[in-house]
This record gives sequence, C-alpha cells and structure tokens, in this order.
Amino acid sequence: MFRFLEEKFVPVAARVGSQRHLVAIRDGFITIMPLTIVGSLAVLVNNLPIKFYQNALDAIWKHETWTQWGGNVWGATFGIISLLLAFTIAYNLAKSYDKDGLSAGVISLSTYLTFGTFGEGGLTGLTTGTGGIFIAIIVALLSTELFCKLTGNPKLLIKMPNGVPPAVSKSFAALLPAIITIGLFALVRTIISAGFDIPDIVGSFYSAVQEPFMGLTNSWIAALLLAFIPTFLWTLGVHGANIIEPFMQTINLPAIEANVKAISSGEIAPYIVNKPFFDAFINMGGSGTTIALIIAIFIFARKNKQYNTVGKLSAAPGLFNINEPLLFGLPIVLNPVLFVPFILTPMVNVTIAFFATKWGFVPAATVSPPWTTPPIINGFLATQSWQGAALSIVLIVVAVCIYLPFISMANRMAKQNELRAAEAESQKEQQVTKLENQKVEV
Repeated sequence: MFRFLEEKFVPVAARVGSQRHLVAIRDGFITIMPLTIVGSLAVLVNNLPIKFYQNALDAIWKHETWTQWGGNVWGATFGIISLLLAFTIAYNLAKSYDKDGLSAGVISLSTYLTFGTFGEGGLTGLTTGTGGIFIAIIVALLSTELFCKLTGNPKLLIKMPNGVPPAVSKSFAALLPAIITIGLFALVRTIISAGFDIPDIVGSFYSAVQEPFMGLTNSWIAALLLAFIPTFLWTLGVHGANIIEPFMQTINLPAIEANVKAISSGEIAPYIVNKPFFDAFINMGGSGTTIALIIAIFIFARKNKQYNTVGKLSAAPGLFNINEPLLFGLPIVLNPVLFVPFILTPMVNVTIAFFATKWGFVPAATVSPPWTTPPIINGFLATQSWQGAALSIVLIVVAVCIYLPFISMANRMAKQNELRAAEAESQKEQQVTKLENQKVEV
C-alpha cells in the first residue's frame, strides 16, 4: 500500500503543495501572521474573563475608554486584512514569476479597491475586513497573472534613459500594464454593478458565497477531514499542513471575527472550526498530536534505544509544536506501525473537542495565539478560559492512550530485530571461528 501511494499519490500531492498560486496564498497569509496575532491579543486584553481584572481597569479608566485601545489595534489588523492580503498574495505570486513584486502588490490592491464599496466615511468595514477575503484572493491572483503577462510584452515597456534611478524605471515599466489591468477590472465592476444591479459586490459575494461556505465547513464532518488530510499526507512524506493552510486561512479570520462580535454582543459564538481551535486542541506538539507520542515514548519505550533517543531530542521542539524530529527520526513517515495512531489520534481529538465546544462545555476559540504556544497554555489563551486548558489536558491523556498500544508493538518489533541481529552476529562469529580453525588444521 505504501509503495502504491508513494508511486501514484505522493507525486500528485507534491505538485499540489508546490503549486505557485497555492504557495502565494499561503505565503501571503504567513506574511500578515504577526498582525493577526497582535489583533487576537488585543481581543484577549479587552475580553479576558476575569472579574478582578475587568473591575480593576474599569476603576482606573472608563470601560469604553480602555477597551478603545483594543478596538484601535483590531481596526489596524483584522480591520484591514483584505487590503493586506490583496497586496501580499500578489507580491508573492509575482516574485514566483521573477517579476516586480512591489508593483504587482500595489496594482493588485488598487484593483481590489475597484470592487470595494464606499460609504460616507470611505470604504466599508466589510470591504477592508474579513468579509472581503475571498474576493481579495481572487483579484490578487487574476490581476497579478494579467500584470505579469503584460510586463513580459516589450511593446508595453516604457524605457527610461540611463542614469534614472531604478525605482523610477520600475514604476514607468509598470505604467502601461497597470493602466490596462486596473482599467479592465474597473470595467468588469461597472458591468456587474450596472448590468446585474449589484452595487455592493463584496457584500453580495459575502452573503451568497463566503458565509454559506464557512457554514458548510463548520461541521463535524468537515473538522474530521481537516484533521485527516494533513496527517495522511505527512505519513507519505508530504508537508500536509502547508497544503491545507491556504484553505484553513480563508475560513479562519472571518470565523474569529464573527465569534468575537457574537460574544461581545452576549450571543453564542457561531463558528467552532477555525485555526486556533486546531492549534489548541488538535495540533498539540505538531500534526498528529505528537506531544502525546513523546509522553508515550517516555512511559513505555525507555528500553527502545531509537525511540528513547529520538523522544529526548524531540521533547523541546515538541513543546513548541515542532515535530519534524519525530516525523523523520522515528520515523512516522512511511512507518506501518505509527501511521495508524498518527492519523487516528487527531480525528478522535477533533471529535471530542468539537462536541465539547458545541454542547457548551468549552467556549469557542476567539483568540489566535502564535502556533508555537505550548499545549494547554494555547487552549487557555484561544478560548480565554480554564475550560480550554482542561480540555487540552483531557485530549493529551486520550492521545497518550491511543499511542501506547502502538508504542508497545514497536517495542516488541525492536526487540525481535535486536534478537535477529544478535543471532546473525553470533552466526557470523561462529563462521569466522570455524574458518580460522580450518586454516590452523591445514
């Protein structure tokens, strides 16, 4: 089975993982990751559910005043997320073509704004915030493809004389492609608005496509698939997290914003499935909940030299959710013993965490801590509650119980291999001794 998958499936998965448009989307989100973390921490500061903390700050300053700080940070991060993505995705895609990434990013941002909706105070929050993510991604990809093709046309190149600063030369080289790209997308916007009577394209798209799509992904079946795909790909040596990251990010930021708004209004958070949910409860120690595998190794595999050595070396990185030493050191990749618990564990944990959140035992994830935040602490920060930390502990215990039988099996196999190796060595020594004796007799 592994040979078949390695020959037929891995090349396809590898091509998907390295597909330039998916890579551009992934890198675009990674570029703005510090801002999303800052925005999430502002939510934590504003909404930390500790009465003493809230009362102390209210006593120093009015509640509406000190929470304004967090609101300002949110507005400068999540509030302009679509604008940032329109730039960063285009920049990374253009760089993959060895084109001028800065010009492509600026043109993509301007092109996206041709689809924006302007209110009395300027652009609407739906256009700049998470509501426009899908359109920002589509526009960034299409406008950059067009721009890169146009910049390759020598007839559209405006050459400047020698001695002109490079920045000026680049801007004039991008002038005609920029005019054509922005003008064409503006024409498309005009046709859609006038011909189909859709004045608010971003809002209409959000209501018709993005919001229902997020609802479809906010299910137990979808959560199971999101837990299964990366671990399955990892067992074949393909970086599953990178492949699924663009999809996760498109549903992540809108879900977090919707949860924050609902909780601030005293309502139930509508979205369970998002990236903080997975980081806090599923990817503890890395894909496959491998923090539990490290604990299982320390409990049950001390006499297994390979597992014990790799476990010790992987403990420190695993505490910060980095599990490549385990994946390639044990290994888990193409390992017929460990690939079963590696895939099964996150699917069991995602089921427990999903229904624990759905039934109200644990608050929904509304804060996005750095993915390197250690387990249990991550659960507390993501849900802003002790219940999140407690659920993390329960899931680690469950995961250890799943891994233990397979570690025991690996131990037995290792002992058998050691016995076979010892027998082979003994037979080799006997043969050498026999040959030496024969030489002496001769």
